[in-house]
Amino acid sequence: MDKKRKRVIAQNEVSDLYTFELGGYGQKVLIEGKSRELPVVISLHGGPGTPIPFSAGCRGLFPEFTDKFIMVYWDQLGCGINNHVIDERFHIDSFVDMTIDLVREVRRLFPHNKIFFFAVSWGSILCVKALEKERDLVDGAVVYGQIVRELFLSEEVIDALTGSQIPPQKLERIKAMDPDHITPEEMQLVSSSVRKYTDGYQNKKGKRTPIFPVMWGLLTSPDYKFRDFKAVMMNGYMNQISLWKEILKLDLSHAIENIQIPYTIIQGDTDIVASTSIVQSLTENTGHAWLQCKIVKDTGHMPGPEGMELVYSELIRLAYA
Repeated sequence: MDKKRKRVIAQNEVSDLYTFELGGYGQKVLIEGKSRELPVVISLHGGPGTPIPFSAGCRGLFPEFTDKFIMVYWDQLGCGINNHVIDERFHIDSFVDMTIDLVREVRRLFPHNKIFFFAVSWGSILCVKALEKERDLVDGAVVYGQIVRELFLSEEVIDALTGSQIPPQKLERIKAMDPDHITPEEMQLVSSSVRKYTDGYQNKKGKRTPIFPVMWGLLTSPDYKFRDFKAVMMNGYMNQISLWKEILKLDLSHAIENIQIPYTIIQGDTDIVASTSIVQSLTENTGHAWLQCKIVKDTGHMPGPEGMELVYSELIRLAYA
């Protein structure tokens, strides 16, 4: 661990790895910030099972955030420091309940602070469904890559792949997929095809966030063992399919329309994974002032530098308004 990171950690008034009971499972959660008086941001990562960029191994890595917020880094059960086999017993609501439990634990520690969600992709599902269960759970949310409906197997994805260089046999296999009977191999095929043949995940013209410094930071984390680092990518979700079957049939339109807190959705303009066109149509039709959609040019489902800068500025705007 380098000197700069050690200095950041030493200067943070809040820098603790807690163990909370979330959904009936003991889980480690890192909380850090320069002052106990700062607004709190609870990070809900994507995947399911991909705790990047913010994870429990990030102590001291993001001073630009921890100088302004108390950051709550949670590796959701099944990955990272909380690796666990996620089998057919787990459902979306299992993780929604864990999310609500986490907010309650954070409120117990910081009863007078404003609390916000920052959610990415799969994390946006947890964010919306937690707010559906408890409307005033947090004070606001910033989401990147909001999942609404028709994830992966939409006409938009099929059209983009049809106009790409994908081999015809692969395209026909994807067209024939049934969400009710999809296999892990089929999920991998559609995901890798969108990644390789379209700008849906990452726009080829856009800037990419350097991933090596984050991965090196996790590898040298004071809180991660090597097995935790390995479980960032190879973890308890590897053979999971029941969650994906739920996600593929999900429609959060009504729940998003009924959100009653400041809620900013940030989308890449070429995101067809969590369709930007669907998000834009939804937010335009609701007419709610607290529900906003902001578009990042030349960006797909994965946030690049401009996307993360906008996330930061929106969190600042909500928390310090």
